[in-house]
Amino acid sequence: MSGHSKWSTIKRKKGALDAQRGKIFTKIAREIMVAAKDGGGDPAGNPRLRTALLAAKAANMPKENQERAIKKGTGELAGVTFENVLYEGRGPGGSCFIVEVLTDNKNRTVAEIRTAFGKSGGEMVSNGAVAWMFDHKGVLEVPKAKISEEALMERALGAGGEDIQDWGETWAIMSSPSDLAGLQSELADLEPTGGVQWIVKPENEKALDGDVAVSVAKLWAKLDEHDDVQSCYTNATLPDDVMEEHGP
Repeated sequence: MSGHSKWSTIKRKKGALDAQRGKIFTKIAREIMVAAKDGGGDPAGNPRLRTALLAAKAANMPKENQERAIKKGTGELAGVTFENVLYEGRGPGGSCFIVEVLTDNKNRTVAEIRTAFGKSGGEMVSNGAVAWMFDHKGVLEVPKAKISEEALMERALGAGGEDIQDWGETWAIMSSPSDLAGLQSELADLEPTGGVQWIVKPENEKALDGDVAVSVAKLWAKLDEHDDVQSCYTNATLPDDVMEEHGP
């Protein structure tokens, strides 16, 4: 798996230990707060907030936690201010990473992310150094059980969708970031999850195996587990057994 769906970790860790669930809830709460701050507390008019609340529902996040995060974002409750930051880095075996962060202390976070790359034998790089390997896309996932590919294609392509891909248990609809809100509204009855993501271009995928793959998977997991990291994307394609044992 080279792409990393924004909410795939949330889905994969449902029912995990309380400590893991707590981290997941923290990440979602931060996303809800920032979405509410930027676009208001009404999900009907705020696609980013609507997407975050769907993720909260998928993770079984308590309703009161969601409402509290919205109120913090809109200023009804006191809360800290978070900043969106994008980091890029290189890891073992020619792997490249894009790391999306929400932090209330950028100096602390960048030091910790830099340390994670350094311990893996990699390094952080300047903005744009690896981002060119990826496409910045709107991506919505819909469970296959809800709709056929043909029916979805007919609806999605007429609402700004560019492509539909098979992601295992879900269909993934690609769009430009600017068309994501309209596409999400058109497919609202299907309760799609997703958002704006970084999708590696096929020609830039890096297939790895053996010890190098394990090192990359461990770095990926380390970054993904960081409280301030909302999403982590890589161009590395790793064996399933390595991802299962060592990955996020």
